[in-house]
Amino acid sequence: MDLGVLESLILNLYDVQAVRFGTFKLKSGLDSPIYFDLRVIVSYPDLMKQVSELLHLCAEEARVKFDCVCGVPYTALPLATIICSTHHYPMLIRRKEAKDYGTKRLIEGRVCAGEVCLIVEDVVTSGGSVLETAQDLQAQGLKVKDAVVLLDREQGGTERLSSEEISLHSVISVSLLLDVLFRSGRIDQQTFSGVEKFIKENQTFSRVEVEEKENGKEEEKNRSREMSYGARAALPSTHPVAKRLFTVMEEKCTNLCVSVDVTHTQELLELAETLGPLICVMKTHVDILQDFSMDAINKLKELSNKHNFLIFEDRKFADIGNTVKHQYEGGVYRISLWSHIINAHSVSGPGVVTGLKAVGQSLGHGCLLIAQMSSQGALTTEQYTHATVKMANDHPDFVFGFISGSKVSSKPEHVHMTPGVQLQRGGDELGQQYTNPEQVIRSNRSDIIIVGRGILSASNRRNEAEKYRKAGWDAYLRRVSLI
Repeated sequence: MDLGVLESLILNLYDVQAVRFGTFKLKSGLDSPIYFDLRVIVSYPDLMKQVSELLHLCAEEARVKFDCVCGVPYTALPLATIICSTHHYPMLIRRKEAKDYGTKRLIEGRVCAGEVCLIVEDVVTSGGSVLETAQDLQAQGLKVKDAVVLLDREQGGTERLSSEEISLHSVISVSLLLDVLFRSGRIDQQTFSGVEKFIKENQTFSRVEVEEKENGKEEEKNRSREMSYGARAALPSTHPVAKRLFTVMEEKCTNLCVSVDVTHTQELLELAETLGPLICVMKTHVDILQDFSMDAINKLKELSNKHNFLIFEDRKFADIGNTVKHQYEGGVYRISLWSHIINAHSVSGPGVVTGLKAVGQSLGHGCLLIAQMSSQGALTTEQYTHATVKMANDHPDFVFGFISGSKVSSKPEHVHMTPGVQLQRGGDELGQQYTNPEQVIRSNRSDIIIVGRGILSASNRRNEAEKYRKAGWDAYLRRVSLI
């Protein structure tokens, strides 16, 4: 990038007071000798255009590959808009908070799961705003590898984002800005030295922290990357249900769970007979059956034994312990008598696990906690996911894994099952977001693909199920480097 152009840009930013010197109270509570207010440039069209072009050039020179662009709200939004309108990129808009009406979307625009999104920002200090935007985009199935920023304050943002596998590319740095302003006489030596000292003494992310995090990631990767399903079944700490599940998967060469959302027991049993040889788990929603009977359930159990698959009733328990205990063991469905696997939301606290465990543990059953959801706008935030994983770790005698979009636990004995899987990525009109088997198993490092409509809507369900079984299994073999 031409140094003369950058010097001219810095002087223009100073002249329009986008950069100021003095004493400024920051959001963190610190008193800073320098302040950047790039919102002012929206009143200077030529400057706006120049900044946008330099951001795009920055991405080009770094050879960044991307499919769409998202500006960090709010200052970077007009910059991203100019880049997209000038160079014809699809644009996404991230809200700071989801609407509580209409579509309730957090990300506006046409979201295509699996595509790579470039983030545009005006100023980076800690990298927090870029990271928040990246996480919201990733929650919608997008990939984020790079961000471009007009000004890097050099206070740890680059390192923090790098630790999250996001590369930050800056047009100018605070070091260059200070050097240009000092040489041009805009600031004196005292101001130059004062800002330089402030930057050095107020780093937001240390190199030691980065190295420790990167080393921890590498150790985790080496621990679990090469472990086969069979090896994980043999671990002493693996829950009996997970042990059986891993063994079934290894013996049948399948990581496919079919979601049989049907309304009549005859179709349910026909699917169990037809697809049983190809699956490791059959997921049911018995409360939508119009002719539910324990006789039909007993036949389903027989087919489960015949074809060697586990039954998973997708009840999603989410109440106080005493209530879920009765829901699990009693009522019309008597789930505890026939379902090997159940699941629960962690939103109501650990009591939900305690109540379910009081019934299911002695029966040899196990529970999955819902750590992430595939529906658009789901409220399962990163903090929620972390709390859910902790709850699972606190109850290893009953909780053996998670419903999630990707791997959320570093423990190889934990099973991860991912819903919303289709051979073609995309979404439906009700907010369901789909990812493909390769992304789920190999990229996101989940263990089991849950497929419903992708199979049930096919004219030949068995043939379609075999396509999913093969796609999921081949992705697993590539992940553990067996093919």
